[in-house]
Parts: sequence; structure tokens; C-alpha cells
Amino acid sequence: MEKQKATRKIAVLGTGGWGTALSLVLHSKGHNVTLWGSTPDYVEFLKKHRVNKKYLKDIPLPPDLQITPDLESAQKDANIIVVAIPTPYVRKTLQPLKNSYITGTPIVSVIKGIENETLMRGSEILSDVLGGPPIALLLGPSHAEEVARKLPTTVVVTSEDIKLATEIQEIFITEYFRVYTNSDVVGVEIGTSVKNVIAIAAGICDGLGFGDNSKAALITRGLAEATRLGVAMGGRRDTFSGLAGLGDLITTCVSPYGRNRLVGELIAKGKKLSQVLKEMDQFAEGILTTKSVCELARKYNVEMPITKEIFNVLYKDKDPMKAVKELMLREPKSEIEGTLP
Repeated sequence: MEKQKATRKIAVLGTGGWGTALSLVLHSKGHNVTLWGSTPDYVEFLKKHRVNKKYLKDIPLPPDLQITPDLESAQKDANIIVVAIPTPYVRKTLQPLKNSYITGTPIVSVIKGIENETLMRGSEILSDVLGGPPIALLLGPSHAEEVARKLPTTVVVTSEDIKLATEIQEIFITEYFRVYTNSDVVGVEIGTSVKNVIAIAAGICDGLGFGDNSKAALITRGLAEATRLGVAMGGRRDTFSGLAGLGDLITTCVSPYGRNRLVGELIAKGKKLSQVLKEMDQFAEGILTTKSVCELARKYNVEMPITKEIFNVLYKDKDPMKAVKELMLREPKSEIEGTLP
């Protein structure tokens, strides 16, 4: 596939694995990319060694990929701003941009979480902070480690403005990074947030030594929970059978790269959440998102038994095996909602 003809100035906020991987994708298309990081010392390390040792070891950063700790200069004159910041830090990080943000500059969100205090999704946080900018979501089954190595990956770009979605699609798509469009913002954000909670449950299955039967059941019923919540909030049911639903859920539940899956595995092997948090050097969205999803389930009166048990394991110190047994012994019912048991 040919490089994008129109070169754009693009700011990517976040030097984690995903922010770095997307910077490489955009750079490969010939765009003028600036990668911003919040830690000056680590930014200097990246500039000097040209490798993101913490998140994407062995993947070289091109010499002309700009890297800076200065947020205002990173986004100055940018045609597009990509936000690759963990959910709990988005609001605080972007507050300083309120005065310098140029109205109308498109924001591409790759946020996969729900804010605890407000129950806002990623796009809602961005709108709240920046005053309603044009927003597109770039989400789906996409581990940074594989994208950085140019392994075939497919994602979805979502926006209420289909013209913007199509523009972002054209900017990102490559011979190894295929992008589809979708207009269901609510469904896509709920699917890619709830999957992190279910991934913790998948890790618990692995940590307890369960097999393929268990994992298949978990993914299937986890998808049912995400779908129920998403539809109740206004999302489309068919979105959850797509890349941002089933696709992202499978990847997160089975991949060795998954941080949320690792959290569940460590807890199942006897570690407390406080220990896991101390030992992990990367952020796992599902830990805090579990709280938000439980609150949304209560707000919209949606049954989410797996999510509820993950909350109990994480925050009420419930024994993982007991949680599994109670899920298995719930009242028998039909697999298909609205039919007789």
C-alpha cells in the first residue's frame, strides 16, 4: 500500500507501548509525528537510545521521530492529536491544554476504560475537558507488541462523524494495519472497556489451572455481559460481534501480552491486589474499570455476574475458587435472553 500522500503533523500523547506503536505506524506513512511523554527522564532515554525499552524492547525508533516532554509544543500546530493515556490520567494530563488547544483539531482516542468518579467513557472525558472537539476512536484487538513488529492487525475507527472516521481510516491504514469504520461510539467504548474486566477473569481461569472449556465459556458469557450493558446504554448489539466486541475480548483473554489477564493469574495464584500493583510496572485498565462497570450495571439495572465476582475478588478479598463455584451454581436459565429456561 502506498504512503499517505497528504503529510500531516500528528501529536501522539503517551509513550506507553500503544502510543509508541501508533507513532511508528504513522511515521511509516510519512507523517510528521511527535511523541509526547510525561516523564522527562524517560523521554531523554528514548531520545538517546531510540528504543522504548520498558514497553517495546528491540523495536528501534526512527531518528526523525520527534520525542518531547513538553505537552504544549507537542500539540502545537498539530493537524491531529492521538490520546494514548490510561483512563485515570487523561483528565489531569489534558487540563493544561484547555487554553492552547485549537478548536476543531480532531482527537483520536485509543482510551479503553471508564472513569471511576464520573463514569465517563474516554470520548466523554475528552469532550468534558476540551469543550467538545471532533473525536474518533481507534480501538480493537491490537497488541502494541505485534503492531510494532508489523504483524497483520485489524482495528476499527469510530465516530459519530462518518467523514472524520473515513479521514482517520485513510491516515492510519497500511498493508499490515487494516482499519474499518463504525459509527457506534457507545458500543465500541463499552466493548473495549468491559473486555479488560473479563480478561482479569480469564487470568483467574489460567491461574487456577482451568482448561479451554472454561475459557470458551468465560469469553462467551463475558461477551453477553458487555452486550447487555452496551445495548442498555444505547449501543448497537451488532457492534459486540465485531472487532471492538468479540475481537478485542478474545485477544485480551488469550494473549500472553495481556496485562489484565496477568493480574487475574497472579491473584488466582495467591497474591493480593496490593502486591500485584506493587510488582507490575505497567498499568492494567481493568482493575479500576471493574469499579466503574459495576456502577454502570447498577445504574442501568443490567445483570453482570462475572463482573460482580471480579469486583468481589479484587476489592473484597473473595477467594477466586469460591467465586467460580458461585457463578457455576447460579440459578439455571436460558442462554438466550427472553426465552424460557
